[in-house]
Amino acid sequence: MNENLFASFMTPNLLGIPIVMFIIMFPTIMFPSPNRLINNRIITIQQWLIKLILKQMMLIHSAKGRTWSLMLITLILFIGTTNLLGLLPHSFTPTTQLSMNLGMAIPLWAGAVLLGFRHKTKMSLAHFLPQGTPIILIPMLVIIETISLFIQPMALAVRLTANITAGHLLMHLIGGATSVLFSISTPAALTTFMILLLLTMLEFAVALIQAYVFTLLVSLYLHDNT
Repeated sequence: MNENLFASFMTPNLLGIPIVMFIIMFPTIMFPSPNRLINNRIITIQQWLIKLILKQMMLIHSAKGRTWSLMLITLILFIGTTNLLGLLPHSFTPTTQLSMNLGMAIPLWAGAVLLGFRHKTKMSLAHFLPQGTPIILIPMLVIIETISLFIQPMALAVRLTANITAGHLLMHLIGGATSVLFSISTPAALTTFMILLLLTMLEFAVALIQAYVFTLLVSLYLHDNT
């Protein structure tokens, strides 16, 4: 039971070779580069959505922060697409792996923090010690602020991993219960199936929302340091 429950979170192999890299690169196929003078409707809608999201994210940023626009839009498209593809049957969701999410969160967070220390050194150091702090509390507050700073990438990765994993586990459990109930009670099975459909619709929304939240938090970290 446990093996089947968590089998979808195991890294897939083909002839003993991990194919997770091919799965990670697969979302790039979903966003082809336009090579025509007049694009078709799908590419037009994609470009409209990209411009809309980018415009909303870059409103709060300065000129230095807007240099990250390509990276941020690539990040939200990658996470959103992998989350949606992971909802397909017999598929693998890379964002359920904490190691991969940490691999995205730590470099982006470190880049934003280092950018702040380079261009806004005094302001970045001032975050460690709020104004008007009593002398006795200075060492404790510096330690607390330092810990809160270094815990930011962990919070980013754990939030994304937990939300995607919990949704997939719940869908797996309800789907298993539905298949068992069909041989016991048809009305109960139909009720459970309706719950499964509603949960699937919710997971589609969660997949997009978590991609937006992850990218938005990275954008806010960047805004605080530029």
